[in-house]
Amino acid sequence: MNARQANPWAALSALCLGFFMILLDTTIVSTAIPAMLRELDAGLNAIVWVISVYLLAYAVPMLFASRLGDRFGPKRVYLVGLVVFTLASLWCGLSGSVEMLIAARAVQGLGAALMTPQTLAFISHLFPPSKRGPAMGLWSGVAGIAAIVGPLLGGVLVDHLGWEWIFFVNLPVGVVAFALALLKVPDWQPKHSHSFDVPGILLSGAGLFLVVYGVQNGQHYDWGRALGPITVFEIIGAGLALLIAFVMWQRFNRDEPLLPLSVFANRNFSAGALTSATVGFAMTGLFLPLVIYFQAVLGESPTMSGLLFAPMSLLAGLIGPFVGRASDKVSGKVLLIIGLTALATGMALVALIARADTNAWALTPALLVAGAGIGFIFAPMGNLAMSSVEPRLVGTASGIFNTARQVGGVLGSAAVGVLLQARISASIADEAATAAATTALPEQYRAPFVEGIAKAAESTGEFGSSGQASIPGLPAEVAKQAQRLALEAVHNGLTDAARVTLLLPAAVLLLGVLAALTMRRPVPRIPAPAPAAATATTAA
Repeated sequence: MNARQANPWAALSALCLGFFMILLDTTIVSTAIPAMLRELDAGLNAIVWVISVYLLAYAVPMLFASRLGDRFGPKRVYLVGLVVFTLASLWCGLSGSVEMLIAARAVQGLGAALMTPQTLAFISHLFPPSKRGPAMGLWSGVAGIAAIVGPLLGGVLVDHLGWEWIFFVNLPVGVVAFALALLKVPDWQPKHSHSFDVPGILLSGAGLFLVVYGVQNGQHYDWGRALGPITVFEIIGAGLALLIAFVMWQRFNRDEPLLPLSVFANRNFSAGALTSATVGFAMTGLFLPLVIYFQAVLGESPTMSGLLFAPMSLLAGLIGPFVGRASDKVSGKVLLIIGLTALATGMALVALIARADTNAWALTPALLVAGAGIGFIFAPMGNLAMSSVEPRLVGTASGIFNTARQVGGVLGSAAVGVLLQARISASIADEAATAAATTALPEQYRAPFVEGIAKAAESTGEFGSSGQASIPGLPAEVAKQAQRLALEAVHNGLTDAARVTLLLPAAVLLLGVLAALTMRRPVPRIPAPAPAAATATTAA
């Protein structure tokens, strides 16, 4: 089937089902974090790696994957990625340890990296510039639906079948997605014979890995020595040096660089890539602290915590297609800025309202503001970034654009994870000290009480017990009082940690607003009219 025979909407719908599965796996895992902590006997840092390694393996190969699509055909690369992703999902569900789960998630991320650039490339290929807005609206609507279904489905599966089923659910979806793509998506061959920038791939992959490894494990190693005599900051510094070397190599590579710096001469694309990174950072950083707050502090079940996210995600999914159509008629820049501002405002409002005794549904208005923001972001952001890219660079540009979002996501996961761990340790210890000093707990037991709570908090994996940590040195007559104080200290400390952590992605979104302010209304590139003979040949 060629592009002329294909129904573009049927082809896009088939591709979006696979895209939906990728995004579903980004959001569905967050709801299962407390269950994984308990059943895999792992700490919070290890479980955050389950999220981060997926995003890292997703981000690093994506530019290379876009080149594969240009060389071998987007459909073929998409189908290979879909098979890898589906089989890796089976491996994830069968994992019996957190180490095996992390390895399986890395392979899952590789499959996602092969698939994602092909979807945007097909939108640019199947739809003329004047009709890309609705297509981007469908694409963003799928993101909204995945955000709705992910936490809710994850909660139901964890409550009734176990955390393993958040991965097993991908198997039937993957089979259907493969069949539909095989039948409905044209075998478009861009016929661009690319060389592969192996040094660029190695430099970018190693650099990003070292930065993420250093940031995410910083709290775990107390920001000191991590690998023998090598400190955390030396690891981060080495990663940054490799990333700088990568950019320099791209500048001087005269063959075919992995990251053609010429694409960044397009102001809209450069600003769009930066905005996409801030959105990836914020979207990843939103779910982790809230899931822990809902389940560990407010005592909600995984299903209920998924329901609490549903109104936000439903609103995002409903708004996305309408904003997509509107972005062809009104300023996409204005729509994008509204979305970024609303998402940041919603997250800040959640941080302002949340308390240890807050009714969970009282956060719904703030989450709806965030959901409206998400609905306003994706379609105009993609349309503004991609509409004026030269046709010969569309495949590469789509890879860079998606890579930017995933790089933002993996940095968001690492930064939010380490900030959350640091704040859990500090806040619970502070709350325990305050509780010991301001209550009737006998003075001789205050120091052991604070020491026991602080020690439990440092593991950042004990919070699921809601304060039932072992407190040494306490006789039976004061144990009940100490347990009540411990419970209050843990809940207040976790709440404070979640509130402070949510402010980080909200602040990062302001950088996205600044980038969006520099965008211009896109002027689509119209190819020159073909000579009569060439037109006749094409028609024949």
